[in-house]
Amino acid sequence: MSDKEMVVDLLKRLPADAKLRDIGREIEFLAAIREGEEQADRGEVVLHDQVKREFSSWITK
Repeated sequence: MSDKEMVVDLLKRLPADAKLRDIGREIEFLAAIREGEEQADRGEVVLHDQVKREFSSWITK
């Protein structure tokens, strides 16, 4: 599905009284999902086991 088709589908599903700010947020959310899928397709991912190993260093005390 093209980006435009995704937005058209989104607009059809939103309530008639949806505010521009809310519509923008929904589009940004779809864009972030699309970007993540493209990154995964390119192999630009961090494996779950690696995240588990590194997680403790991310937490500040």
